[in-house]
Amino acid sequence: MLRQLLRKKSIETLLAEMAGEERLHRVLGPISLTALGVGAIIGAGIFVTTGRAAADDAGPAILVSYTVAALGCAFAALCYAEFSAMAPVAGSAYTYAYATLGELFAWIIGWDLMLEYAMSCATVASAWSGYWNEFLQSLHIPRVAGWLSNDPFSYSSALEPDGPLQLSMNLPAVLIMLLITAVLVRGIRESATTNAALVIVKLAVVLFVVAIGWSYINRDNWTSIPIAERHVPADPASKWGMLGLLGLNEWLVPIDEKVRSPFAPYGLSGIMLGASIVFFAYIGFDSISTHAEEAKQPKRDVPFAILTSLALCTVLYIAVSAVITGMVPYPTIDAKAPIAVAFADKAAHENSGALHVATGIIAAGGLAGMTSVLLVTFLSQVRVFMAMARDGLLPPIFGHVHPKFRTPHLATMLTGAIICVICAFTPIKKLEEMVNIGTLMAFVVVCASVLILRVQRPSVERPFRCPMIYAVAPLGILVNLVLMLFLPWDTWLRLAVWLAVGLAIYFAYSRFHSKLSRETLNELKAQGLSPTDAPLKRQ
Repeated sequence: MLRQLLRKKSIETLLAEMAGEERLHRVLGPISLTALGVGAIIGAGIFVTTGRAAADDAGPAILVSYTVAALGCAFAALCYAEFSAMAPVAGSAYTYAYATLGELFAWIIGWDLMLEYAMSCATVASAWSGYWNEFLQSLHIPRVAGWLSNDPFSYSSALEPDGPLQLSMNLPAVLIMLLITAVLVRGIRESATTNAALVIVKLAVVLFVVAIGWSYINRDNWTSIPIAERHVPADPASKWGMLGLLGLNEWLVPIDEKVRSPFAPYGLSGIMLGASIVFFAYIGFDSISTHAEEAKQPKRDVPFAILTSLALCTVLYIAVSAVITGMVPYPTIDAKAPIAVAFADKAAHENSGALHVATGIIAAGGLAGMTSVLLVTFLSQVRVFMAMARDGLLPPIFGHVHPKFRTPHLATMLTGAIICVICAFTPIKKLEEMVNIGTLMAFVVVCASVLILRVQRPSVERPFRCPMIYAVAPLGILVNLVLMLFLPWDTWLRLAVWLAVGLAIYFAYSRFHSKLSRETLNELKAQGLSPTDAPLKRQ
């Protein structure tokens, strides 16, 4: 039984699958792949998450939080680069786990990646409506009514925190997801072209924010906010996430107090919780690996795109977080559209027409940024589904490729419909936390997988080799695991429920429809053996 659950796909099998009729078009070069990475990274993270995490979790020390999160991503990125160059097929961490840890773990990671990609789409779509309203306001057009631009939980809380749920939905989020679905059904070349245009727009806007906003920075906002103005959580242990629930925070409290300062008002716990939250902002570089099968020269271009996009976005994130916390005292940063609102408030205070125009430009850039994130993230989710369907772990509908467009159109439409429902009715904060814990778990598995494969298959060709793998991979596991532990315990509970549902589906359907399982049973029948006599296959 255990041996069947730990069946593995060999690297040779993965490479052979690339030659099948259902293979995707190889149309992406290094620039397109890097643009996909930047397109997936710069979005709701920089335009929304930065403000919320600074106000509620880290204060001005959000700069340090971004650095810590970038460190965990850098270790994982090096591991992703090695594996994606070695096995340039669709599937990302799911495929890597199948080749190293076995089928059961591959299913768990594939199911977990839905938290990263599908829930990330829902999160970004929810945030998109906030910038849409700011954009409309900058054009002196009435905003979308609150009951049509908020989920029921957020809308009810804003009206009456302890009252009943109000009838509402996030309509702009639904509409943008329908548009993204239509674009992705049409084709990867069109999707890449659309994404490249959006990336150029949002990079220009991010640089515009840094250039203009830098002159409005008040250094006192970093170092001189009075203690009385700071937000103090009702339950201090909540800042320690799972560490607080386990009681491990007690011996860390002295360190927390030593770190606490006007720059880091919430101490070490705030910096680390902030890092685990803004980690959402870095999700995207790993999506490049899901498109390795569509890269012209994957062995060279995929590692380049992963590392380049991560390095570029880290610099931009730190610069923008410095501007927003310097322009606005962190307790008063707007949570829904922090950058656009900061410029709008400054424009109103100074009665500046130029700043009013800048507000509109920033809101438009935020929309472009989040739209490109939706495009790439949704694209990645469908590619993971397709890889799982190829292996028989999901129904064939998820792997069917359109004869003309060469895209998994049925999976795209079905997934788009589900995401529309989620983003219409689910609060963004809970979505962010679920996305983060799912991604961190995937990163831990990728780091472990690359290390295991180095030991098990040292002779396999590796066009890109992760430097100092025996240090980088364990550090990647450690840093990402620590960030997971700082997430709230209820997020862990939701993860446990999510994984339990996934395991139920695996044992009810996927285990019996697995392509690898059927091949193994056929081999055994040919040899006159029963499944209990089988050795562990596909090492």
